[in-house]
Amino acid sequence: MHSSNNPLNPELINIRRLFATPLANLQYPDAEKLNAELKTLITCRMADDLGGAQRSNDGGWQSASDFPEWGGQACDALVGFATEFATQLTAVHSEQYGLTEPSFAWKLNAWANVNQAGHSNALHGHPGAFWSGVYWVDAGGREEDPAVGGDLEFIDPRGMVASTYNPALRMRVEDCVTAGFSTTYAATSGTFIMFPSWLMHSVRRFEGARPRISIAFNFGA
Repeated sequence: MHSSNNPLNPELINIRRLFATPLANLQYPDAEKLNAELKTLITCRMADDLGGAQRSNDGGWQSASDFPEWGGQACDALVGFATEFATQLTAVHSEQYGLTEPSFAWKLNAWANVNQAGHSNALHGHPGAFWSGVYWVDAGGREEDPAVGGDLEFIDPRGMVASTYNPALRMRVEDCVTAGFSTTYAATSGTFIMFPSWLMHSVRRFEGARPRISIAFNFGA
């Protein structure tokens, strides 16, 4: 019979977290110089194409998905950085060799996003790609004031079973507290994040005084 005098030691519990969903982040070195050049480049593009493209954006401006072809030192540097980032996160599996480093050339597209106060992006995924990423040229003041918003929100791809059963319950396991719910990631200038393209996400309403500028990437094999 179990005795309350011998309580279970939680440190003895072995937990294996199955089917983890990666969200990788990496800071661009010397981002201030790169971001200044990118901001000028994107502002000029927006002035020449005020209509922009329409994807998930509710307000705001998005360029065509030809950012890798814009040319110039800043553009080429970020594309190279993003490509190496995706490569470092990827392995190729075969029965003969197991897991090996990729040697193929990525098929990629990318576009610039500019959100002003009141703008957001609806829930969406990126079909036709393996990795998707976001680089923040200017987080619009999010670092200094969380109230400006514009955070990325990711939805648990396993569904909402946990939250519909009992919204008060949480899994007291590292990286599992938001299971069945959503989690957010705050924009930071100079940071690049990468995540699986099937992971549904949105951008919460932005309320900053200056534009929130980012560049989105898709990588396919």
